[in-house]
Amino acid sequence: MARRLPPLNAVRAFEASARNASFTSAAQELCVSQGAVSRHVACLEEWLNVKLFRRVHRGIELTAQGSTYFRQVKSALDQIEAGARQLKQSPDERRLRLKLPPTFAMRWLVPRLARFHAEEPKIDVQITTSHEPADFDREDVDISIYSWSEPPVGPNYRRLFGEVLLPVCAPGLLENGPPLALPTDLARHVLLCSLNRPLDWPSWLAATPGLDVNGNSGLKFENAALAYQAAIDELGVMIAQYAFVEDDLRTGRLVAPLGINVRTPRAYYLAAHPERQTEERVLAFENWILQETAVSESRFP
Repeated sequence: MARRLPPLNAVRAFEASARNASFTSAAQELCVSQGAVSRHVACLEEWLNVKLFRRVHRGIELTAQGSTYFRQVKSALDQIEAGARQLKQSPDERRLRLKLPPTFAMRWLVPRLARFHAEEPKIDVQITTSHEPADFDREDVDISIYSWSEPPVGPNYRRLFGEVLLPVCAPGLLENGPPLALPTDLARHVLLCSLNRPLDWPSWLAATPGLDVNGNSGLKFENAALAYQAAIDELGVMIAQYAFVEDDLRTGRLVAPLGINVRTPRAYYLAAHPERQTEERVLAFENWILQETAVSESRFP
């Protein structure tokens, strides 16, 4: 059966008029006359047998039915636009687009990225950072990495590593400040954490009964990477994820004086674009990072 679609030029004129709240602005956007836009809208109203606009002193405004129809039409046109944009920007076989949490990118991936480039010199990696996972329907992203408390479901997800929390600080903080030999000594130190991870200190403290320490006190930073740097600069004690301080602990830039590690239910997962997960550049990065994270997690305390 053939589709019974309204006149599509009329739909486009209606959407532009509703979005701009003006026939004149819609005409300028569509490069037609105001009279043409007005006729298109009248044609659509006749086809639908519904009044979409009412004229007011300063122009036009949507009726209740027009407002409902506008939301539906706008959503459909947004999807058409996104689909066209994805086709026009078809994936470059050499370009790999990653979307990662800022701290994961700065403290785990970037220090290892030279190894991937050595293995795959023809793949150009582009990294954007965000605290939100990628929306593959709307974003031109090949791979997203994010931390979930529950394993995500789907063939395009791969677990990378779990989270182990431990307090860390700079050696100089212990040399110049109060002692930090027992968990109770934390009460005499400034606690550092990320605003995006407000539960890390409370989770670690809850696993150490009998402590009278406020896990929500101290200095809070926009992201954990800033808090790690603050710890290195001797501002206080950071509640760290082991994977992100492993190199600092090995080189001595940071120390873990209390030796109490707490695993959380969360883990980092890789999500590949469902329509690109079998492409060569995506598989190459996935295979490489799974090897890297397996080595990293094998060293977790």
